[in-house]
Amino acid sequence: MIRFHGVAKRYPGGNDALRGISFEVTQGEMVFVTGPSGAGKSTLLRLIPLLERPTRGSIIVNDVNLATLTRRRIPYLRRSIGMIFQDHRLLPDRSVFDNVALPLVIAGFEHKEAQRRVRAALDKVGLLDRERSDPATLSGGEQQRVGIARAVVSRPSILIADEPTGNLDPALSEEIMRLFEQFNRIGVTLMIASHDHALVERLGHRRLHLADGALA
Repeated sequence: MIRFHGVAKRYPGGNDALRGISFEVTQGEMVFVTGPSGAGKSTLLRLIPLLERPTRGSIIVNDVNLATLTRRRIPYLRRSIGMIFQDHRLLPDRSVFDNVALPLVIAGFEHKEAQRRVRAALDKVGLLDRERSDPATLSGGEQQRVGIARAVVSRPSILIADEPTGNLDPALSEEIMRLFEQFNRIGVTLMIASHDHALVERLGHRRLHLADGALA
């Protein structure tokens, strides 16, 4: 569950990225965040795992008031949140397997359990046969699927994705979104920022539309 109440974000210089944002996303819901470039979509998503803190207002994630979290507790929050970005952020000097395993290594998972989870995640995104490949040898769509596998390998309750199909052609974009729907069907809560209004309309999930930092 994610709840924003009166949330605002002001950057240095007086730039108001978000103004008075209030909404609730229930457990197991899939919601799109739409709006033009600069509307505040990325800022909104970055507040959920505390990559940034709000200037004003309250945010509740999985029954935790984020304002109460100290810096030491933030990593525990992030273990329940998978994050997917447009640029994949894959490590070029590590194999596909090692990129997906990274969150488990950081969390201290036992080696055999980590191997099992990584292979299950790669199988889910259709890339089990590429586990030893270098990321540079993959297509853009395959790299994005590696990023998705890495985001879900810890079995988070929430997935946030910031323009995950921004660099993909329409067919690949639809494929990625259908993959997100598979995770949603097993109870994962998703919030996805997208400027592809036609695709969002076709999928038919609830939308939060931003304009000039406010919900329209």
